[in-house]
Amino acid sequence: MVGHIDNKSLLSPSLSLSLSLSSHRQTMPSAGAVALHSSLCFSCQKPSSHSISQQPNTHVGDKPRSLLQKHPLYSATHSRLSFQFKEKILCLEIMGVDAGKAMSQNPELRTATMESIESIISFLQSKGIHQKDLARIFGMCPKILTSNIKTELNPVFDFLSQDLKVPDQSFRKVINKCPRLLTSSVRDQLKPALFFLQRLGFMDLAALAYQDPILLVSNVENTLIPKLQYLENLGLSKNEARGMVLRCPSLFTFSIENNFKLKFEYFSGEMGRKLEELKEFPQYFAFSLENRIKPRHMEVVQSGINNLPLSVMLKSTDEEFRELINSNVGR
Repeated sequence: MVGHIDNKSLLSPSLSLSLSLSSHRQTMPSAGAVALHSSLCFSCQKPSSHSISQQPNTHVGDKPRSLLQKHPLYSATHSRLSFQFKEKILCLEIMGVDAGKAMSQNPELRTATMESIESIISFLQSKGIHQKDLARIFGMCPKILTSNIKTELNPVFDFLSQDLKVPDQSFRKVINKCPRLLTSSVRDQLKPALFFLQRLGFMDLAALAYQDPILLVSNVENTLIPKLQYLENLGLSKNEARGMVLRCPSLFTFSIENNFKLKFEYFSGEMGRKLEELKEFPQYFAFSLENRIKPRHMEVVQSGINNLPLSVMLKSTDEEFRELINSNVGR
């Protein structure tokens, strides 16, 4: 596959190279990969206060070309690809990022220089992000690789520090929890979401930062408000709906069509439960309908148990639930 390049590959050289890399990953010696990663891409050491651009000897472009050209994947890829392009994709792949997927999701990455990518990496490491975190972060949000440090990334860390009161040493924990923070506009997304959530009653900044930062990257008008309105449409008051999301913030992450509607129909129809139980146990929507709710409800019905609290039926472990059922069989 590597030796043959068709016309489609000419239109998407990054994908072609990515496929070649993927097919050779298992045969690449781990020691050689580590050495190539260290030599070509960037130092594994935490960056100093000087930027990479001030240290020419750390530039990928300044390394002897022969190092990369001797790599078995280099000559096997399309000859028309530039050294710099091959170098960029190879370094991304060795770092653990699917280069083809990343460039598909972020076309700007095709023209990004290694120097700009290195500056992003250096900046994130200066904020406490570990090199081992980068594959997952960039894999989830390849847009970060072409972000502007001054106008896009730095404001996010200022927001974490100033608005969420996250100490510098805890940046890594928050970013690993929700890498999308790094691709969100502070002015247009993060601050409006924080303001809305605080008005609802989310006053625990630590909980928002470390447990539910995904709420901060959720669109207020298109995501948060419609879900509140759906709960109100079930017959809940505004305060009751607000109380439910405060008790179970993950409600804001569930789909109305694929979660709320299906589970409420089963709750009110097959189970015949009252709305009051949902107010007391909004976590109901967090359990799988097919794998948890339906099977356990059916067993409860078959066992003849009456008025079993919703929380007991769903929260108990398999062993606890089995003991509960067995203790009531035959009564």
